[in-house]
Amino acid sequence: MTTLVWDYKQEYENEREDILDAVDTVFRSGQLVFGPSVQGFEEEYAAYHGMRHCVSNDNGTNAIVLGLRAIGVKPGDEVITVSNTAAPTVIAIDQIGAIPVFVDINPDDYLMNTDLVEAAITERTTCIVPVHLYGQCVNLEPLKALAAKHNLTIFEDCAQSHGAKQNGVLAGTTGKAAAFSFYPTKVLGAYGDGGATITNDDEVAGNLRRLRYYGMEKQYYVVETPGHNSRLDAVHAEILRRKLTRFDGYLAARRQVAARYYEALADTDLVLPKITEGNDHVYYLYVVRHPKREQILERLLGYDIQLNVSYRWPCHTMTGFAKLGYEKGSLPVTEQLADEIFSLPMYASLDEGTQDKVISALREVLRTL
Repeated sequence: MTTLVWDYKQEYENEREDILDAVDTVFRSGQLVFGPSVQGFEEEYAAYHGMRHCVSNDNGTNAIVLGLRAIGVKPGDEVITVSNTAAPTVIAIDQIGAIPVFVDINPDDYLMNTDLVEAAITERTTCIVPVHLYGQCVNLEPLKALAAKHNLTIFEDCAQSHGAKQNGVLAGTTGKAAAFSFYPTKVLGAYGDGGATITNDDEVAGNLRRLRYYGMEKQYYVVETPGHNSRLDAVHAEILRRKLTRFDGYLAARRQVAARYYEALADTDLVLPKITEGNDHVYYLYVVRHPKREQILERLLGYDIQLNVSYRWPCHTMTGFAKLGYEKGSLPVTEQLADEIFSLPMYASLDEGTQDKVISALREVLRTL
């Protein structure tokens, strides 16, 4: 059997009875759209973060699209973010007519280099989108200072950082609002697509609720502001409610997997993930680095191990974003890392035997490069 970077089947076996009960609960409720499961999840997810509002929707991309619209980002506004991210971060900015502006990343934690942000601010800049990538947080303190100085809004992309903390503060609770994805691979994942935006701002929350439901609020078919059809299915909401009760266990299991990697690979020439001071890493991905990545990945296939690269193609190099005008070499750290990083298997239900298979094969490949 091929070893993959992520697999949900063991988790499903472990939780099958509860997952099927969640599905049955929704199907018997008579409310497949919105209803008590969606409301319950929103209240519980907001409470987990100590926030006033959680507005769920159909996927993490729309959580950003609706979130940016809800906080007032308009067509033509510039939004500062990074190119080393999943393309949906940038797609969402582009989709509302705003202009993505990229800054480079740190060479050690692969997160936004906040020292470069102020130089990227222009009179058209209205928002900063820090991407809390791979499971740990961008340094938000300098961004808060810049936002106050230049009258900007911080919108956090937390698709990969459920439960991560910086100096004890949960990801998603510092900016004006924050977007989460519940795609199945995520630290908190549904059994299909899902997303949500959290905020303490009542007006933003109201905007979000209208935008996800065609722009309606008080009466069906009465559109107040043209919006989207972007609702979280009740069955996924109910599954997420159940999984939220086990969430701390998922985090502990991921950290245990990471600890075994650190111990087993410390004496190799792989560059292992660095935890930035003050961060509590949740290891959505366990990203390592090596200049001979392609040789390593190719040879691991011989051991029936298939690994991923997040991300092989930085957004500024994609033809879809050529209109932004970034030339090769414009983000040197991002581009170098794109040639060297890859991810080891990482999920809460990863068993030690499978992990040992990966470690053993990787050590052998590295030894014989």
